[in-house]
This record gives sequence, structure tokens and C-alpha cells, in this order.
Amino acid sequence: MSSSTKTGRKLRKRFKKELPFHLMLLPAVVMVVLFKYIPMAGLSIAFQDYSPLYSIFEQEWCGWENFKYIFSLSTFPRVIYNTLFIAIMKIAAGIIVPVTVALLLNEVRNIVYKRTLQTIVYLPHFISWVALAGIFLDVLGMDGIVNNFLAAIGLNRVYFLGNEKVFPFTMVVTDTWKTFGWNTIVYLAAITGISPALYEAAALDGAGRFRQILHVAIPGILPIVLLMTVLSIGNVLRAGFDQIFNLYSPLVYSTGDIIDTFVYRMGILGAQFGPATAVGLFQSVVSCVLIVAGYWAAEKFAGYQVF
Repeated sequence: MSSSTKTGRKLRKRFKKELPFHLMLLPAVVMVVLFKYIPMAGLSIAFQDYSPLYSIFEQEWCGWENFKYIFSLSTFPRVIYNTLFIAIMKIAAGIIVPVTVALLLNEVRNIVYKRTLQTIVYLPHFISWVALAGIFLDVLGMDGIVNNFLAAIGLNRVYFLGNEKVFPFTMVVTDTWKTFGWNTIVYLAAITGISPALYEAAALDGAGRFRQILHVAIPGILPIVLLMTVLSIGNVLRAGFDQIFNLYSPLVYSTGDIIDTFVYRMGILGAQFGPATAVGLFQSVVSCVLIVAGYWAAEKFAGYQVF
């Protein structure tokens, strides 16, 4: 029997064995093709003087005019800055808070209490921003619970969702509150994977609980922290459309308007489809470059490989 025949049999046998996995992946592949790859044909609108009266194959091409237009807008640099500012703060808070909570939860010895806390902190992850926006509009309003509490202790009321200076920080705090519980699971799993022998050796050397956290737990999860950080780089131009769209208003456009909301208003409300697509394409290209850079950094500094 030739080697090619043997190889063919092995491949057929392997494919037959893995067929259930391929069938399981098929719906996801179809969804990606339908909603990710096919719509990429619409990127041509960024280079067209687009009119909805004609198909994308019948449009007049305008080259780079849409890109020149968006970069000439006086508001566009501000939108870029707002996006970077909010996104970077979210990334930082999305690392620091979950790591801290994971370290604290790891010190809880009562299993029932620990699991109850875990459930409570990650439940907000499953609530949509549409529902949460209604809650935060009431809670953070001028007559909401938070401002009533501030007034009760003698402090001034704060217009959290209408003050342009406060709004970006409100977005970071509310987003962190929603997501930190889910992210904590990753770091808590990393902590539980640390060998107990390291804690025992530290205890024999006279290290208390704080020293054990400082010299055993934190170094043990540092590779995961680094990995999650570099993988977040690709989201630096995506500050969270769902959250900001449901909570912002014209009062805070100067500090709260990000690329995604800018594209929505320009394309959907303003019917400037060509420039809006150009902004989206610019965002996607930059994000793609940052994602590639992030995976490269993850492999170089954390030993993580995608394939």
C-alpha cells in the first residue's frame, strides 16, 4: 500500500471522527459569512458619491473625497480624542478592578458566601444597556438616589449624564460596574491555578496573607493580566456604542461623542452614507492593525499564540 493511500485513509478517518465538531461549527460559520463577510461589499460606499436610489454597482466613484471630507471636519479630531480617552480608561479600569476583586474573593474562606458574591457581581453582565440606561437615568438623575444621598450629606448635586466634564468618567464607572464581575472569573481561575506549595513556602518564610498576595498571587497571574491587556489594544477605538448611545445627549457631545455614535448620526440621521462608511472603514483598519500588534505583543511577552 502506497504512502499516499495510507495518508488518504488517515485523513478520511480523522474527518469522520471530527465531523460532529464541523457540524457544530457550521451555524457559526454561516452567521459569520452572512453578517460579516458579505456586508464587506458595502465598504465600496466609502469611495462613492452614494445615493440610496441606486445599487452600489451603479454609484459614481469619488475616490478619496469622503476621507478628505471627514478629516477636514473640525469635530472629527475631538471625536477621536473622546474615543481614545474613554476606551483607554475603560481598558485600565477593566484590568485593575477585576484583578483586585479576584484577589479579594480568593481570600474568602466561606464557600457559600464566596459563590454568592461571585454570582451577584457578574449578574449585571447579562443585562443589556437598553435596560441599564433606564435604570441609570433614574439613579443618576438630578433627583435620583445618588444625588439625593449627596444632598443629604451636604454635598452639591452632580449632573452625571448632562455635565460634559463628568460624563466620560460616568461612562467608565458604569461600564466597569457592569463588566468587572464577568472579567473577575478569568483572574480568579488563574489564581486558583497557582500551586499551593508556593503559598506554603511563603508561609514558612514568615509571609502573612498580604505578603503572599504580593509575592505569590500577583506574580502568578501576571502573565494572564499582560495577555488580557495586550488583547484589549484592538478595542481602543471602540468605546462602547450601546452604552453611550443610550446615555448621552447633545449636552455632552463635546466629551461623550465617540466614533460609533458619530457614524450613527452622520450616516443614519444625516444620510451622509459615503462619509459615514469612510469613518467606519478608518476605524476598522486602525483596529485591525492594533489587533495584529496586540497578538504579536501577546506572543512576544506572554507566550500566547492564536494558532
